[in-house]
Amino acid sequence: MSILLLTNDDGVHATGLAALARALADVGDVYVIAPEREQSACGHALTLHRPLRVVEVRERWWAVNGTPSDCVNLGVLGFLPERAVMVVSGINHGSNLGDDVTYSGTVSAAMEGTLLGVPSLAVSLVEGGDFELAGRVARLVAMRVLVHGLPRKTLLNLNLPAAAVRGVRVTRLGHRVYSDKIVEQTDPRGRTHYWIGAGSPRWEELDGTDIGAIHEGYAALTPLHLDLTNHRAAAEMSGWEPSLTAQVL
Repeated sequence: MSILLLTNDDGVHATGLAALARALADVGDVYVIAPEREQSACGHALTLHRPLRVVEVRERWWAVNGTPSDCVNLGVLGFLPERAVMVVSGINHGSNLGDDVTYSGTVSAAMEGTLLGVPSLAVSLVEGGDFELAGRVARLVAMRVLVHGLPRKTLLNLNLPAAAVRGVRVTRLGHRVYSDKIVEQTDPRGRTHYWIGAGSPRWEELDGTDIGAIHEGYAALTPLHLDLTNHRAAAEMSGWEPSLTAQVL
């Protein structure tokens, strides 16, 4: 069977990762390389200034003192006996919707797999949801990807609601706006410190978005593209070139 590389950002012992491994056990040879501790909101960080330690937890399971993206690099670039045919990251303990994908270690692991040329899927579950059900839906999506593939530089971000799943919708990213985001406090020694992300979020543009699908009880399947270029803006800005060039020279 072909190798499936699993990772996450909640740590190698997370419940969601174990559920994902069980769900994909008959799809391919499952290998798990995951952070030794929680790495939530670490984004697409890579460890470049210290060595990585890899510890075997059990057969085909390893813990790494690094980030989810580190784990994918190790797995794809030679640690495993052969190249993985797919990277699956999750099941994250909590959703990764809208703009939050830019912070997510779960989604970033799938991004890293995509950058390395491996079809990749990120899976997240709203708090309080059923990991076994999420695993079954992830399995269906993974099998579809293995049969049909994905467009170049494209990964899939799958989010599942906490309640029963009414179906699957292909969506676009929503947009979340925070208010009162920074909270200032004072510690017992009188020193000031700050909490980030303490405010209540407000979602915009629910129709057709991932968060809209979740609110209606559907699993949200969002294709993400790694080309961040705004091609329309680039075309409009091409007229800047002569004057900027003249000023530079």
